[in-house]
Amino acid sequence: MSAPSVGERLQSVRKRRGLTQRELAQASGISVSLIRQLEQGVRDDTRLETARKLAVALRVRTSELIVRPDADGADPSTVEQWTRVRRALERRPSGQPSELPTVKGVDEVLSREAVPLYRKTRWADLALIFPTLLRDIDLLADEGPQTRSLRFRLLYMVGTVLTQTRQFQAAELALQRAQDSATGRLENAAVVNTMAWMLIRQGRLAETRDLATRWADDIEPKMSKATLDDLAAWGMLLIRISTSAVRDNRPGEAEDTMRYARTAAVAMGYEYAPHADYLRTFGPTTWHFKRAENLMVVDRPDRVIAMADREPKSGRQVTASNRNRHRLDVANAHVRLRQYPEAFDILRGIRRDNPEWLPHQRYAREVMGKIVDRRRTLTPEMRDLADFLGLPY
Repeated sequence: MSAPSVGERLQSVRKRRGLTQRELAQASGISVSLIRQLEQGVRDDTRLETARKLAVALRVRTSELIVRPDADGADPSTVEQWTRVRRALERRPSGQPSELPTVKGVDEVLSREAVPLYRKTRWADLALIFPTLLRDIDLLADEGPQTRSLRFRLLYMVGTVLTQTRQFQAAELALQRAQDSATGRLENAAVVNTMAWMLIRQGRLAETRDLATRWADDIEPKMSKATLDDLAAWGMLLIRISTSAVRDNRPGEAEDTMRYARTAAVAMGYEYAPHADYLRTFGPTTWHFKRAENLMVVDRPDRVIAMADREPKSGRQVTASNRNRHRLDVANAHVRLRQYPEAFDILRGIRRDNPEWLPHQRYAREVMGKIVDRRRTLTPEMRDLADFLGLPY
């Protein structure tokens, strides 16, 4: 017997609570039409924030409404673009190349080409160079600490980008291989942090919380002796606990863990990347952005706007993904306050700065969809951005 769908679970809980669809709409702030579409199976999924609002109104955990996805969420063009990367992950290279790669050569390509492309969210370019890098890292004969560290960095980056582009099965494989090459508990914790983020993107909130809590407890440092590496790893795991908890209608747990994460961020004083690994950056600005994200989940757009005006000055090293995710929260806050031009300007700015990052964000489509629905007429720029994001007609 297959698991019940989101709509079937929603209808069952709603009836148990004695609510009509219209009464649930009034209590949750979700439209009757969307509730009807979910229950009738016209739509088979919804955003976590929407599920959380319904869960709050129904007095259940968000995880009781959502269903673990069976497939990746990537669009077909993305899947095709990354075919060679997935094959390189799954298969060891065959045959003997005419020239064997060297640790120094692979390191230079990873550091001087792949990392800058990641910083600029140039996913298409990374899809072109990752297969060769993955082949070369598998051909390295030396298995010393330097090679293991290099293999970890590459596989960790590949897993992170695959998660970013919603190719979850391939991402899980890359992250498992990265964990096999990890040289210490903090590298392992970094992989777990990305795995937790991947689980959140799939709506697997209880699994996220259990995984991140177990690891955060294991690596919790003594503050008097904690290094920046310790604090960065611990802080990000606490962030994952908090962001999953707030989506699962556990506000107290979300607040507590966010407060502990702030302790780590304040102790660090600035954004820091362990071993100069940009993907593992954490500090006061990252915390600031994630705190605003939680506030948007609980529908406090006024506080999100206020936080946007108080960004810490240490934020130059924050990852582009975290900064852009925060910009989407601010755009959504403007939409909630009926400030549509301000919201559109933010989306337009993200497209200008990181055009390959934006189309993979369902959140961006939701924000743009609200702008389209609530304006009587659209400018040519708005129509163009709606097409770019793939909004349905």
